[in-house]
Amino acid sequence: MSSWLFLIPLLPLAAAVINFILGRWFLQHASQWLATLAVAGSFILSIPVFLEIVSDEQAISQHLYTWIPAGDFDIPVTLFVDQLTATMLLVVTGVGLLVHIYSIGYMHGDPGIYRFFSYLPLFVFSMLMLVMANNFLVLFVFWEAVGLCSFLLIGFWYRRRSAASAAKKAFIVNRVGDFGFGIGILLIFVTYGTIEYAGVFDMVGDASQTTITVIALLLFTGAIGKSAQLPLFVWLPDAMEGPTPVSALIHAATMVTAGIFVLARAYPVVSQSADAMMVISIVGIATAFVAATIAVTQYDIKKVVAYSTVSQLGFMAFAIGTGAWIAAIFHLVTHAFFKGLLFLGAGSVIHGMHEEQDMRKMGGLKKYMPITYWTFLIGAAANAGIIPLAGFWSKDEIILGTWLYDHTVIMVIAFITAFFTSLYMFRAVFMTFHGEERFNPDEVHPHESPRIMTIPLIVLAVFAATIGFIGFPPEDGWFHHFLINAFPGLTLPDVAWSTIFIFAGISTLIALSGLFIQYMAYVKKSISPAGIAGLLGPLYKLAANRWYLDEIYDVLIVRPLVAFSMFLWRFVDAQVIDGTVNGVATLVTYTSQQWRKAQTGLIANYVFAIALGAIIIIGAFMIFGSNLFQ
Repeated sequence: MSSWLFLIPLLPLAAAVINFILGRWFLQHASQWLATLAVAGSFILSIPVFLEIVSDEQAISQHLYTWIPAGDFDIPVTLFVDQLTATMLLVVTGVGLLVHIYSIGYMHGDPGIYRFFSYLPLFVFSMLMLVMANNFLVLFVFWEAVGLCSFLLIGFWYRRRSAASAAKKAFIVNRVGDFGFGIGILLIFVTYGTIEYAGVFDMVGDASQTTITVIALLLFTGAIGKSAQLPLFVWLPDAMEGPTPVSALIHAATMVTAGIFVLARAYPVVSQSADAMMVISIVGIATAFVAATIAVTQYDIKKVVAYSTVSQLGFMAFAIGTGAWIAAIFHLVTHAFFKGLLFLGAGSVIHGMHEEQDMRKMGGLKKYMPITYWTFLIGAAANAGIIPLAGFWSKDEIILGTWLYDHTVIMVIAFITAFFTSLYMFRAVFMTFHGEERFNPDEVHPHESPRIMTIPLIVLAVFAATIGFIGFPPEDGWFHHFLINAFPGLTLPDVAWSTIFIFAGISTLIALSGLFIQYMAYVKKSISPAGIAGLLGPLYKLAANRWYLDEIYDVLIVRPLVAFSMFLWRFVDAQVIDGTVNGVATLVTYTSQQWRKAQTGLIANYVFAIALGAIIIIGAFMIFGSNLFQ
């Protein structure tokens, strides 16, 4: 299969190029089928690659060409697939294919459909090249390409000011993290003389502890931006301005998972620094908790799912920081399916409600959208950690890892965050699909989405319910033994069954508690959400206003930068730089005007000037002698 690896990223790239060049004039709606078939081809080709890695337990690669050959320095563009990459190939192409199919129905009739189906496969291509790179520089190139695609897709409806602003915000905020990431790659090359994974991992212990810590933290800086960790997660909720399929692709299979993938890929480096691991753990658990508290207070159904993504990414990050990197990738896999399901389910609701996103204007939709309801419920329950759905196994294992690796404080906060997860998920379910109808039936006519949209929901629901069993039993499942081979020398922890049952019981109790509370609040009406909000007072207001992070950034960063930019424009640029250039021009003009007066056009004046000059020269010669002219 190694000789055919290039086809996996090539197919979506070819579809993107053809649709972009020919879509507007020749293909139009046919572009959606070309893009979908291309991604389907990538998915089909990824299956035998995955099976070969499973059977042989050996990485495979295919060299394409050498980029930047300069003396001893050269960058090989080589496709590399090991256990970690093989897993990501199935996730990216599988979820990407379902998103493409769903988009055919969701984007039907959009005048820019050819652009959409140019950007979407380009996004898949960029993510595939990112995960298949065999060195940090090629990874960085497609890391940036993923960011570009997200900018194009978030701002797809660019005539909407909010969409254009959200796209710019995502692009600019990510540049902050990407700057640190780029510096980290440069430091890797300076330290080890290579940027290929194998070479760096073999020599990782040759550097000082300080250098390793700096490299690890710089790489994590990139992950903070791409995977939406504190303090750079503010772009992700605003990314909901893009079409819903874009949200699903960004949140489930591409973009945000890139940061977690990089931390896992660089784990042999990151794990060598206890300080870096602690920083990653703290940032991850803080992100998970803060985002979960915000999600509980949101009313926009897509914003609830978006903040859920931020929180779950926090779980993955602190899992890597605590040493449970396989649990982090396990959660990445399960999250891809149930979060993709939740976003597409939310899109189905919005589609059926004629673009309404406010859950306060929904209610009672279960009877109108039965397929959407049951699939969304499975996704919500999986996200909340209800046994035996996928999210239960991976999330419980992450929390178990905090205990195994002696991070008790993080474990306690993780349990609290898991409780909030159950709260906001079942709040969304009950507010949207249960209770009284809060929409105007004369203006809104809820309806189920077409099959082209519901079939992907059903497929994702099946995986959201079952994919978690690849990690059973916890810390010792098939997936763990498969993935551990990506990094020879690492071992799986030993854990007693009694410990597994205790943590499973606590996780289940927490998840069911959140379900029960929200059922009593939004179905039975025996608990008043408004009363609880009033009781919490400033705490609820803090969460509802997203911890005022955007306002803080506006005061501390945006306004000072704008003021400084205005100073540079109005004083430095307009007065100093332009003033200097314009002043020189004015001086030359003035001087020229004065000398111009000597050009009278009268021959008598010129003869007089010549005679006067001759007299002056002769007089000077007579007075000072010939020495004056030697």
